[in-house]
Amino acid sequence: MTRLTTLNLPHLHKATIGFDRLFNELERGFANSPNGNGYPPYNIEQLNEDEFMISLAVAGFSMDNLEITKDGNLLTVEGTAPESDEQVVYLHKGISSRKFRREFTLADHVEVVNATLELGMLNVHLVREVPEALKPKKIAINNNGVIEHKE
Repeated sequence: MTRLTTLNLPHLHKATIGFDRLFNELERGFANSPNGNGYPPYNIEQLNEDEFMISLAVAGFSMDNLEITKDGNLLTVEGTAPESDEQVVYLHKGISSRKFRREFTLADHVEVVNATLELGMLNVHLVREVPEALKPKKIAINNNGVIEHKE
């Protein structure tokens, strides 16, 4: 089985205009994915056309140990290691509680609505709100070559 480790889409890149940032982000994502440690695991769910939910498994973390920031189109979730109880003797410790940093690149006009911590899951609710001026518009086609001005 061949694993995709590089991104080379010259034909697609030629057919798009103004998507340079998108291609740079894709290339960065493919370049960093093999080196990622996968902690904490997460899901990205599409609730409907304009709503999304990022869920991170953060068992053992409290709200005091978690921080979410949005800077431009970059959403960052960070967790600081909870203080450990030095008196606990583990026979097996399978629940990690190390610090982490996860970054998600958001599309334009995607905003964070809220975040909840419930049953060891950090859920970040996102909504895309495209301004009316940026929504697609139908353009009338005149078949006689004369531009008509409506008043």
